[in-house]
Amino acid sequence: MPSARYISHVVLFVTLPFFSSGLAHSQDRQLERKEIEKVISASIGWALNKDLDLLYGCFAQDSSFFIFHPDSATTITGFENFKKLSSFWMNPKFKATDFAVRDLRVNFSRSGDVAWYSCYLDDHALWDGKKIGWDNARWTGVLEKRGGRWLIVQMHFSLASR
Repeated sequence: MPSARYISHVVLFVTLPFFSSGLAHSQDRQLERKEIEKVISASIGWALNKDLDLLYGCFAQDSSFFIFHPDSATTITGFENFKKLSSFWMNPKFKATDFAVRDLRVNFSRSGDVAWYSCYLDDHALWDGKKIGWDNARWTGVLEKRGGRWLIVQMHFSLASR
């Protein structure tokens, strides 16, 4: 009969790969989460410097891109339709002043190539010297990992009614 010491070594040898793979999985998810946080932040923060390349690099550049926006009666479907709106932000009358992403939650699909998020967004700017923007906007979205990069494919903004 094998000794207790022998059995404990066998158990350790058999279970160690499972524990270490779980740890590696957790570390990978933390790295992926940080990448997602950067994309989410850049998708709003680009406006501080009016960096269109940074903005466009955050999104899926195809017909699957979708935004539901509380300030418009319709949705924005397709990246090309979104690009047409860029003239508003590039207008010299528009100046982003600050933003904050709060209470960000990120969840991953089992496959790890889709993630969804929710948070609160404060987004402030000036239009022709007058303050505009949102406080406590609810912001949700979905990202896909395409070609090794996380891209936002869908977003939904809403404002609580008072």
